[in-house]
Amino acid sequence: MTKFILRWIINALALYAAFFIVKIEYQGGWISLIWLALIFGLINALLRPLLKLLTCPLIILTLGLFTLLINTFLFWATGQVGDWFGIGFDVTFGQAFWGGVITSLVSIVLSLILKDELKKR
Repeated sequence: MTKFILRWIINALALYAAFFIVKIEYQGGWISLIWLALIFGLINALLRPLLKLLTCPLIILTLGLFTLLINTFLFWATGQVGDWFGIGFDVTFGQAFWGGVITSLVSIVLSLILKDELKKR
């Protein structure tokens, strides 16, 4: 359970960093951001493996660069699902692209910092 909460906090911080750096407006305050982090985590957990499996030839052909488009789609999908609950955000392709990149980078860095804590649980 602690691992889930840490992952949720990491997603929330990564989304906040992406919103702040790319200047993406989202509806609501910190509570909305926490719910968006949950939606983002669920979308990543459910769709990312399926998308990577289906686009495996493209990922190999582009030497992994197609993964950036998958990240872009997942970031955009988070905003769309959040809109259904009244807490989403609207982004252009460029904002979704850079938001996905920044979210991935911040999530990787925070996961590396908290790696020992995540392994213990």
